[in-house]
Amino acid sequence: MNEIKKDIANITQDITQFFKQESFAGIFLCLTAIIAMIIANTALVSYYDQLIDIPVAVSFGNWAIHKPLLLWVNDGLMAVFFFLVGLELKREFMEGELSSIKKIILPALGAIGGIALPALIYVAFNYDNPVEIQGWAIPAATDIAFALGVLALLGNRIPLSLKVLLTSIAIFDDIGAVVIIALFYTSKLSLFALGIGTLCCGVLFILNRMGVTTKSLYILMGIIMWVALLKSGVHATLSGVILAFFIPMADKNYPNRSPLKMMEHDLHYVVAFFILPVFAFCNAGVNLTGTGLSQIFHDVPLGIAAGLIFGKQIGVFTACWIGIKLKLTSLPEGTTWMHLYGLSVLCGIGFTMSLFIGGLAFEETGINNAFDERIGIIVGSLVSGLWGYLVLRYLCKKADEEPKFAIGE
Repeated sequence: MNEIKKDIANITQDITQFFKQESFAGIFLCLTAIIAMIIANTALVSYYDQLIDIPVAVSFGNWAIHKPLLLWVNDGLMAVFFFLVGLELKREFMEGELSSIKKIILPALGAIGGIALPALIYVAFNYDNPVEIQGWAIPAATDIAFALGVLALLGNRIPLSLKVLLTSIAIFDDIGAVVIIALFYTSKLSLFALGIGTLCCGVLFILNRMGVTTKSLYILMGIIMWVALLKSGVHATLSGVILAFFIPMADKNYPNRSPLKMMEHDLHYVVAFFILPVFAFCNAGVNLTGTGLSQIFHDVPLGIAAGLIFGKQIGVFTACWIGIKLKLTSLPEGTTWMHLYGLSVLCGIGFTMSLFIGGLAFEETGINNAFDERIGIIVGSLVSGLWGYLVLRYLCKKADEEPKFAIGE
């Protein structure tokens, strides 16, 4: 009996450890997307459409926000995701892998190449259509959850420094996405609402300078700022990033306590196992019924898939290669050129961020009867994930068997 209890305890511990691994977050995200695609192509599609179109309203007197469930997910839950991204950015810049110029150069170069070339490839497919060209930023995004999930599946075949580099590139990629959303995917501005958002920033600045660490105050101001940006025409998810940069890194009364790190820790599993899967489920339901070759091979999905599959890997690898050859930076310790190439391929996993930007690019055009950009995103991400895994699995030796290359060699 004791042996059975011990075996059950060991199995439970193993399951718990698996659920904590980065790989499971990526697998779970993938499963939710697959379920959505299956539902969207069966008799259940009407229920799926009804679910994401459920009207949800929040009102106070004469003031109200009316949106379908899908937009609450994309504008509301994703604001929490961007808040976590902002917390990670601030921590990395203050004391992490991006805290010095030397550490910044390689991932910054990789991110620039990985944003520019996919966008140019998309433009090459769609330059002659003023509506379709709005999706130029879709293949420029990298889904860090999926990419890290693939690396985690490879275990000790991958040196830790490669995971750090991928995370750093994704961080700069997220910065690029935030800037792109702010500059190119905003509607007509409401100066009054924008003024309220600016006022919120002022209050948050004062709270930060006074050393206030009460999380509820920051969250309250963040909610007000989110509503203001929602009404202003600037995309509301940006409020998450802005709020994050005002969260105190340290508590002057308790030196060992970091409000920022505590909030980052608390949100990590919520985002990985709830927010991103819900977003994927609501956005990945591509109904292929009646879809012909003209839609599948339309310039928009083709441009996205080509940008993710070829643009990302060539852009990231070439930019890093140039930086290393010019001796501006160097390969991370313990990695080889083949490791860097495999990582570059994995950067083509766009998925959640690409879906998000795709929604912003085409949500008001009403032209998706001609094409569905999600086809290109899903195909490009799947091919990049599989290709990158095969490169790192079969063309790279295990990390503990490889000769170590010192920084600068």
